Amino acid sequence: MSKIAVVGGHGKVALQLHPLLVDAGHTPVALVRTEDYRAELEGLGAEVRILDIESDDADAFAAAFEGCAAVVFAAGGGADGNVERKRTVDLGGSLKSVEGARKAGISRFVQVSAISVDEPVADDAGEVWKVYVEAKRDADAALRESGLDWTIIRPGGLEDTPGTGMVALAPSLERGNVPRADVAAVVAACLDEDATIGKQWELVAGQTPVLAAVRDA
Repeated sequence: MSKIAVVGGHGKVALQLHPLLVDAGHTPVALVRTEDYRAELEGLGAEVRILDIESDDADAFAAAFEGCAAVVFAAGGGADGNVERKRTVDLGGSLKSVEGARKAGISRFVQVSAISVDEPVADDAGEVWKVYVEAKRDADAALRESGLDWTIIRPGGLEDTPGTGMVALAPSLERGNVPRADVAAVVAACLDEDATIGKQWELVAGQTPVLAAVRDA
């Protein structure tokens, strides 16, 4: 059994991920900024550690990762239109997670990003969307250059509908939606599959079972 640090441990993808990690024989370590979530997260089988993504430094991230075998970055700045949080969470949080993993001696790192963020942003896109895309793009680029054993998953539009267990996974896909539960299932599958190291895939709903999609991709 290994411990898996989940940055953004009370996010919507993370809440779907924790039980899957437990089922796979791991202990999820949910990193959250408040004790308010402890009972809920422990009920999902997670160990809870306190970490403020925005204000804590890389040393604090490393301390929070202690004893873990891998890091999953599943945090996001939210849909509140706060431009600065896109920079401090989606980009800054990822960069500090990468540095914290290095300091903690952890090589395995799986990042949840977003589909098509390498494509140019339309001129009429709002500032929030532009900053969000840039943050995800730059975070992915930094992870690819980090020297860690990385995997990047870039899901399409996230839905709270029940997971189907059927996805499409490839380096490039047409835009589409995908249940958060299926994103979590892909992340869990990638953690236990060394062949996913060094891979970056886009993810939408599809016709292939998750495990087969991961192995085929």
